[in-house]
Amino acid sequence: MADIVEEIREELFKLQDEKYRDFQVKLIPGKDTDTMIGVRTPDLRKYAKTLGKNDKIEDFLNNLPHKYFDEDQLHAFIISEMKDYGKCMEETEKFLPYVDNWATCDQMSPKIFKKHKTELLEAITEWIKSDKTYTIRFSIGMLMQHFMDEDFDVAYPEMVASVRSEEYYVNMMIAWYFATALAKQYETILPFIEGKKLDTWTHNKAIQKSVESYRITPEQKDYLRSLKIR
Repeated sequence: MADIVEEIREELFKLQDEKYRDFQVKLIPGKDTDTMIGVRTPDLRKYAKTLGKNDKIEDFLNNLPHKYFDEDQLHAFIISEMKDYGKCMEETEKFLPYVDNWATCDQMSPKIFKKHKTELLEAITEWIKSDKTYTIRFSIGMLMQHFMDEDFDVAYPEMVASVRSEEYYVNMMIAWYFATALAKQYETILPFIEGKKLDTWTHNKAIQKSVESYRITPEQKDYLRSLKIR
């Protein structure tokens, strides 16, 4: 196992950009220069595509928790490229408990999920009940990405609105979800805002993000502003 883990780590350090690391470390709470290498996202995505074909990659994926943020990012991108749904879901379930920041959570987006929405929805309904911040955030992100258009159902915002958390990164994702939903499903989502179905902070943040959107009309923005909880 150590061979490929060390090989990958050495390659990441070859791709290191210290100025980028010093900039990025300010954006990711809980990370410092000891746990961040500083590899740019396009380089990580490119490297992930080559590693997906490595017959020893399982050793890297099993080597949890990783030492560096960049290894977590690489792990997320490897999962995102997997073409077998069963394997992809297995690796996602295994990795989610170790995701500890918003960037890794939000950038993990398996392409194969869009072809297996029924099975994905079953997993989402379990993830959203988790006690882990980024598992909940990931579940809401997947609902926003895959179930906001032709597959939309009012049961999904009801599921999101039922989440209560003290975690900033959960509540921010809920606000983002409702702001996006207002842009795409305004008439269905408006009652959630009018009925104050969210906690006060999240309610106001959803409205704030909505009125910043070009997809919301000026008239809708004016009305949404009137619904802010003072």
